[in-house]
Amino acid sequence: QLMQSGAELRNPGASVKVSCKASGYTFTSYYIHWVRQAPGRELEWMGRIDPEHGGTKYARNFQDRVTFTADTSTNTAYVELGGLRSGDTALYYCAATPDPLTIDQRKSVARYDYWGHGTQVTVSS
Repeated sequence: QLMQSGAELRNPGASVKVSCKASGYTFTSYYIHWVRQAPGRELEWMGRIDPEHGGTKYARNFQDRVTFTADTSTNTAYVELGGLRSGDTALYYCAATPDPLTIDQRKSVARYDYWGHGTQVTVSS
C-alpha cells in the first residue's frame, strides 16, 4: 500500500513536495516511480528512485526541476518539483515495481505492482 500526502495549491514559480509512504511490503525491494496525469492528458512518467541505493532516473522533461528522495527509516519517498507553472497542474501518483522498467514498460499501468491514491497539485495565481 502507498499512502500519499494531501492536495497542494501553489503559486507559479513556487515548489511543491509530495510524500508517498509505503507499507505492507519491503520498501527497499521496490523502485518508486512518480507519474502524473494532467487534465485531458495521458499519464506522464516523471522518473524513479531506488530506495535501497538512492539511485535516480529522471525523465528528460523534468530533470532540471525535479528531485526524488527516499527515507528508509520511515519507508517514505518524496518528489519535489520546482519552478511550477500552470502546466504542472495534475494528479501526481507514486507507484512501485520490483524492476526498473524499460521505456515501453513504463507506459503500461499493469506493470506497476502498487499505486498511491494520487495527490492533486494545482498551480494558480
